[in-house]
Amino acid sequence: MKNNKIAFQGELGAYSHIACNSLFKEFEVKTCATFEETFKTAFEDDSYKIVIPLENSLAGRVADIHYLLPKYKLQIHGEHFQPVEHNLIARPEAQMKDIKFVRSHAQAIGQCQKIIMDNKYKTIISADTAGSAKELSEGKDKSVAAIASKLSAEIYKLKILKENIEDEKGNVTRFLILGRNVQQPEFKKEKKYITTCIFRLKSKPSALYKSLGGFATNQINMTKLESFSVKNTFAQTNFYLDFEGHLDDRLVQNAMEELGFHTETLDILGVYEASPFRQK
Repeated sequence: MKNNKIAFQGELGAYSHIACNSLFKEFEVKTCATFEETFKTAFEDDSYKIVIPLENSLAGRVADIHYLLPKYKLQIHGEHFQPVEHNLIARPEAQMKDIKFVRSHAQAIGQCQKIIMDNKYKTIISADTAGSAKELSEGKDKSVAAIASKLSAEIYKLKILKENIEDEKGNVTRFLILGRNVQQPEFKKEKKYITTCIFRLKSKPSALYKSLGGFATNQINMTKLESFSVKNTFAQTNFYLDFEGHLDDRLVQNAMEELGFHTETLDILGVYEASPFRQK
């Protein structure tokens, strides 16, 4: 079982835990209080893989991850798209009429405004969704409910009062699977791949425009390009880039060569098979 260990940020029952269960059913699971602790776990022990949320279809990117990726330089060896389904969860003895307060992560509360406004619930902000369910199970107040996953209700022996309470359907979080000493998959033309890199441009006019020209001329599709500031300065910017293709493909090599001309730093974080979810 040396390499059958997985770590994620949050309490048992978190959406990251659900993603882990979808990917690695037989793995030993470790919960971490922060994203930094999660990255550090895999950095210090190569028997661990970590599952990290990168972005959400409704809320956008997850804070801190873009800074931790270049700091620890773990390698990406997969991606996973996890549907997020929020549920109103309460103590076993509680009924809908008893609920006066709802606690959860700020993002979950923001995504479930209709049920909150319709019932005039007062909100309590917690560190995470599963943590709010755990806190609920440890208390005795039946007037408080939590917004969390079905797995949270199962783990903490709580009751689901209402399922799928999110305002908008199609709420999906993209996760990355990272670790050390990851083998790059062999290039096969019939398969689809994603390559992820982080780069910093040289401080020259039109550097971004010129750096991406190779992707256009070689017909490489970029699926994500996002800037984030270098810490402690407003003068420099890093860019996170996902594109379709494998580093062993000659067209990708041409595009990367062009990108390299215009960058101060260029870190390849991983080449991995594209999730089937992308074809939906």
